Amino acid sequence: MATNTDDVRAAITADLSRRRMLKGSGAALAALGLLGNAGFGNLHTAQADKKENNMSETSATTKPNIVLVHGAWADGSCWSAVIERLQETGYTVTAPQFPLTSLAANLARLREVLAVQSGPTIVVGHSYGGQIITALGTDAPNVAGLVYIAAFGLDAGESIGALLGQGPPSPALAHLRIDAQGFAWIPQSDFVTYFAADVDRDQANVMYAVQQPLSVSALGETMGTPAWRTLPSWYLVATNDQALPPDAERFFAQRMGATTVAVASSHVAMVSHPNKVVKLIQAAAQTVDAGHYSGLQNN
Repeated sequence: MATNTDDVRAAITADLSRRRMLKGSGAALAALGLLGNAGFGNLHTAQADKKENNMSETSATTKPNIVLVHGAWADGSCWSAVIERLQETGYTVTAPQFPLTSLAANLARLREVLAVQSGPTIVVGHSYGGQIITALGTDAPNVAGLVYIAAFGLDAGESIGALLGQGPPSPALAHLRIDAQGFAWIPQSDFVTYFAADVDRDQANVMYAVQQPLSVSALGETMGTPAWRTLPSWYLVATNDQALPPDAERFFAQRMGATTVAVASSHVAMVSHPNKVVKLIQAAAQTVDAGHYSGLQNN
């Protein structure tokens, strides 16, 4: 996807006061997960080979660690059902909280977590969490694979801001509230009805209550060399997503050459379909035996 980073930066920053930026950023953030359907309609989902009879677990001594990265308008608790299932099958799982203030701060947090992992690690990102894991670039010495759950997978030179304006705001992000500090929040009705559409209403209301807002400044941040260029990747497309369009997800997955599965889910598949998310993570983890991981590190 061709982008013009200079134009995007100019559109976001040039001749704008802080008050005007905050006023105009609601519509921009509303397109954050959207990308629209234009340009993506002719892409097809790269479906993963179904290997349901080849899902035997690796031994406890060779299982990689799992690090789960939440996205915007969520926190680490959104992974609870996934964590429980992975722990039951012997995986060491970490799901830290991310500040969502800037890509640099989020990436620093992820590196802190990775630094204390012993052995190869599978890193899983949801939504904006995909931006964070992609930003690892080529400096990810113990990362053996990336798993994207309805997540951004930008390429070098791209920014979220550069992808704005390609379509109308999605239902989940159409009425974002921007606070005085420049953070965007999803209203409760939109959160429950669209963002977490297939989640039990009571649980969705709890998720709304603990949402972490995203800083408007995230719009202008440019991706460096993406980690998916050198690491194997897996992607779950949420086909009923009303935040990030499924066609955009398919585009990201196809471009990165990811092993891809499609699930009839809202944007928060890890909450509404934890078993399918776990199955994809385990498929990634099962490729990481000692020999394969060593081979990845030598490439």
